[in-house]
Amino acid sequence: MRRGIDGCNVLLDSLPAEDYERLRGRLELVALPLGMTIYEANVPITHVYFVVSGIISMVTTMREGTVEVGVVGREGMAGIPIVLHADSMPTRAFVQVEGEALRLSSDELRAALDDSPALRRLLSRYALALFDQAAQSVACNRLHSLEERCARWLLMTHDRVQSDVLPLKQTFLAEMLGVHRPAVTVVAGALQRAGMITYARGKLRILDREALEGASCDCYAILRRSLDRLGES
Repeated sequence: MRRGIDGCNVLLDSLPAEDYERLRGRLELVALPLGMTIYEANVPITHVYFVVSGIISMVTTMREGTVEVGVVGREGMAGIPIVLHADSMPTRAFVQVEGEALRLSSDELRAALDDSPALRRLLSRYALALFDQAAQSVACNRLHSLEERCARWLLMTHDRVQSDVLPLKQTFLAEMLGVHRPAVTVVAGALQRAGMITYARGKLRILDREALEGASCDCYAILRRSLDRLGES
């Protein structure tokens, strides 16, 4: 059941009403400006973010370049190491698509986890979903073509943005997929010629969602099922 602007996060919506009400007064609605750094790698996490709109990306940066290893939209929360009794993460997290989030201090989340078995169980299941996402991405990057991977990434972003228009530069998409920009130019051109997307001036429009799903590898469906299981008893 939706609970208004402070209830547009799927995880929070999945909580029993009593558990949600105990947590509600501690939540602060904050803006997520484009490019905002949420966490730096290996720096203590002071707050967690239940995303209401927009997207947070988690990326690993190495000498060879940067690649996305996880993504969080309104289905989830950034700061899952707190749930796992850690206080930092080895990756950087930043705002990929601007939006809003409900922010909670790490200490308050720890206290809420002690008070609410339902919250503890839900976030533990979400931690598993994030692990599944990272593991599937590794397999996808190794085994599937760039066109399949690009289609999967666009579908995942489309789900979370809930708009057919995605603000997206080719340089950024190349970083998320771990390839060079010319390769993305070729793939985006192929998807555009096939009538699935249009791409101009830093904006990508999804024209044919069904065809894009057909162009994606099986990884997209696998990741969707993993998220859909979050609300199961």
